[in-house]
Amino acid sequence: MPDTQLTIWGRANSVNVQKVLWCLAELGLPYQRIDAGMQYGKTREPDYLAMNPNARIPTLVEGDFVLWESNSIMRYLCLAHGRGTPIYPEAPKSRAGVDRWLDWTLSTVQPVDRPVFWGIVRTAPAERDMIKVQQDADAAAEVWAIADRQLATRPFMEGDAFTLADIAVGAYARRWLGVEGITRPAQPNLTRWLAELGKRVGFAQHVAPPMS
Repeated sequence: MPDTQLTIWGRANSVNVQKVLWCLAELGLPYQRIDAGMQYGKTREPDYLAMNPNARIPTLVEGDFVLWESNSIMRYLCLAHGRGTPIYPEAPKSRAGVDRWLDWTLSTVQPVDRPVFWGIVRTAPAERDMIKVQQDADAAAEVWAIADRQLATRPFMEGDAFTLADIAVGAYARRWLGVEGITRPAQPNLTRWLAELGKRVGFAQHVAPPMS
């Protein structure tokens, strides 16, 4: 258990905050969360900017230690408070395999996820441009086909064991397969895997609730 309180700054409906909260649940770590971002504000206040100059969420505070970037926070939690945990393996090649998927969510998934998610979930129905959203969804489908092919030969993103790769990719996959109003191709391996993730307590608590 941490020697000092773990505090997560960020609203619960942020995909990046959800990743961190799910990781905390997997590690069984206690924490407190402070709403920040969007309707809650705070991220542009001087005290917050002193912690996170990006004015974004999440931010982790542990005593006098501050860390931002959700994937970096998950790695830290595993190294500092879950040493030896199978969700972030020690072996260099296994760890690198996990890390590439964390990087992939930022470099490849997030850019195609955002216009679809925001175009529907965070845009009023009367203001939605569904022709543009469907074009964005078609681009996203090509990216998600990569994960679907990966999962054709294994139960989890990096093989037989659940890892941080499943948290990072799974949080976005919930949005991709959960958003309504678009046409997307059947991706049975992705669908099967997401259903399996849905059985995990951390997913059920932090990722599965209605999107907003």
